Amino acid sequence: QLQLVESGGGLVQPGGSLRLSCAASGFTLDYYAIGWFRQAPGKEREQVSCINRSGGSTNYADSVKGRFTISRDNAKSTVYLQMNSLKPEDTAVYYCAAAPAPLMFSQCVFQKYDYWGPGTQVTVSS
Repeated sequence: QLQLVESGGGLVQPGGSLRLSCAASGFTLDYYAIGWFRQAPGKEREQVSCINRSGGSTNYADSVKGRFTISRDNAKSTVYLQMNSLKPEDTAVYYCAAAPAPLMFSQCVFQKYDYWGPGTQVTVSS
């Protein structure tokens, strides 16, 4: 059974860092593009960052460019989101999702992502 599980969330002060992990099981990660999305209270789910199957192509939302870095280790079936210089507006539940896709696909299009993890809470507050 295909599963995604996020970890690494928590409470951090503004300006701090966190690294989220998305562990995949039940399928071969190599064949899927992976995206990170987030949803803050009272707001719609939004894209954060996405990465293609090989890790050579990435996309970021304007709000996180220069602060967040997505990467993947297919041998470990894990995708990471390094988050630096965190701001209170980054507070949200963060989800990873998998899209069966061509090799170069790295777009954060919700409809393409068929499999979702349960999410991990990130709270940025002093």
